[in-house]
Amino acid sequence: MTFEAVSPAPAMDRRVRRSRAALMRAAIALVTERGTAAIPLSDIAETADVSRQVVYQQFGDRDTLVLEAALDLVRRELLPDLENDWDPSASRNRALATARHFARHRGFYRALLTSSCAFVLNKALMGLFLPVNRQAVTRVHGERLAPELLDDLAVYVTGGAAAFINAWVVEGDDPLDPEEFTERLLRLMTIATGARRSAITDGEEGSR
Repeated sequence: MTFEAVSPAPAMDRRVRRSRAALMRAAIALVTERGTAAIPLSDIAETADVSRQVVYQQFGDRDTLVLEAALDLVRRELLPDLENDWDPSASRNRALATARHFARHRGFYRALLTSSCAFVLNKALMGLFLPVNRQAVTRVHGERLAPELLDDLAVYVTGGAAAFINAWVVEGDDPLDPEEFTERLLRLMTIATGARRSAITDGEEGSR
């Protein structure tokens, strides 16, 4: 399976949308309940009340179904909060919303992050979060940084935060504490931002 396998689906009629939604809900519920991404397709199909043939027609295989379910969950529950709150003082709100989302669905994400789906899941999630973070860094630093440096910073922020969240979801103590994790994440971002500013300042002084 490749990253392209989890790209947005084409326009679908109402019946197909209903069956896809039922299958993704079933995948999330069963993965969460059993703590593994290795759920038999027949179990997912039975829970969604569709045939195995429908699963093959709409997703191709189980891994693609599970990954699409994860991306759909992020699109529905998390991205709207991140995209709608652009107040400069709202960085904590966005970080807390992210922490709460992954804590709420920890069982599901931990199962995927410890499975063969982990690499593709991380790449796909990077694709979802990168545009949001690019907008954020552009709003904060757009007048001072060249476009290519803004892009590099967005990738750096997205990748670093993803690695930190992954470790927390997989290895953190139960129950996860979103508020405490948010403070840790914001402290790291403050340090990283300070280091970036120092590097830029040193570079500008060295070029004089």
